[in-house]
Amino acid sequence: MDISILFKIAAVGIIITVICQVLKKSDRDDIATLVSIVGLIIVLTVVVGMVGDLFNEIQRIFNLT
Repeated sequence: MDISILFKIAAVGIIITVICQVLKKSDRDDIATLVSIVGLIIVLTVVVGMVGDLFNEIQRIFNLT
């Protein structure tokens, strides 16, 4: 695992937080909620891909296929 993926996830979190704060200050709470959900989905897709790669690597190491 590369450390850069953690920085990318943190960057997405920071950007989403800033956007949500700006939207909440302009009384757009509904859009802010949607933006935070989209950010969560983006991060979850990255993490699910990494977990899939982990399982493939475990299968390869232990010759489970």
